[in-house]
Amino acid sequence: MEFQRVNDTDKLLSPLKTVKSVGKTSCGCTDSLNNTGTGAATPPYIVRHIATEVTSVPVVSTVLSSRDLWETFKSRVSSFRMNYTVKPGLYAAGSPDEKSDVFVTANYKMSFDALRSSLNGINAWILVLDTKGINVWCAAGKGTFGTDELVKRIMLSKITDIISHRKIIVPQLGAPGVNPNEVTKRSGFKVMYGPVRAADLKKYISNGYTCDEEMRRVRFDIIDRLILTPIELRQILVKFPLFALVILLIFGLTPEGIIFKESIMKGYLFLAAGLISVFTGAFFTPVFLPFIPFRSFALKGWIAGMVFFVSVIYLTGGLDSYNIFMIISALILFPVFSSYMALQFTGASTYTNLSGVKKEIKIAFPVYITGALISFIFLILYKVSDWGFL
Repeated sequence: MEFQRVNDTDKLLSPLKTVKSVGKTSCGCTDSLNNTGTGAATPPYIVRHIATEVTSVPVVSTVLSSRDLWETFKSRVSSFRMNYTVKPGLYAAGSPDEKSDVFVTANYKMSFDALRSSLNGINAWILVLDTKGINVWCAAGKGTFGTDELVKRIMLSKITDIISHRKIIVPQLGAPGVNPNEVTKRSGFKVMYGPVRAADLKKYISNGYTCDEEMRRVRFDIIDRLILTPIELRQILVKFPLFALVILLIFGLTPEGIIFKESIMKGYLFLAAGLISVFTGAFFTPVFLPFIPFRSFALKGWIAGMVFFVSVIYLTGGLDSYNIFMIISALILFPVFSSYMALQFTGASTYTNLSGVKKEIKIAFPVYITGALISFIFLILYKVSDWGFL
């Protein structure tokens, strides 16, 4: 991707203010400029402040601590990620001056950490946008990592009074949300697109601020996909006990109101099939994504779910071992479960864009609802036949 070329605007901007290093104290700025919040405890990743005549800028550590790593792990496996944020605004790495580069990122802390750790040994400014705690890629698609927010944050941070150049480096994954010409028109800053991965920043700088083909390539390999699976599994497994309760009540219910052991055991088998479908959609499908036919995540998940379910039926005795109504109910429901779980990954991959995600969701959800209703009808028919009424 070529950089945008604009006219030099340095002569239109105010002169550089004196920069000096101060101790680790509160900067006393207003909330819009104070990255740690007035009166709030200083985050452990802030090691000191740089004071200018216009604002005080927190300096962040470029080495991730054990606490940072532990919080990253928690955000991967739990709802902790929903509040894993940093305060938007201007930060510094090392000892930057008026000529140092300005890098832009999201206020999702994992994105922030990826950038600051990649700047170890580099003197730079970090401009954090308010993306509502969403990573760069997803925020660009949702619009929170966008032109308006970038221009707003440039103005609020007073970066124009701190640096002498007018260049700002935006991650390539943020490009869908940023109009470089509009940013230049409104702020005077030239937008330069950095590499896809923050880890390539040093190479990008040494290459004269140009990206080779490898730095531009968006990868979604097996490790990237595997990392996403724990949180998806957790989100559905947290709700699974409610599903289990409903299923066991349905299977155990008799006309006399007595729950028979044999009926409950059939319910356990039904739940086991449900767990397999969750595993298939949230783990197997993402891991083996390139090898499953079709581009649609919903179709990929459905195919994987159907293959696993049919395999389970075959290995546990075949169709003759089960009531036909129960088989039809499960045959409809569990591949749909797998499809739904697989669909959760569509916005995090390189396989679909924002319009593709919306289109797939629009088509898939009516199918899911219809499938669930039909499956429930056949489950009721199974119970009626089990009571001897059919």
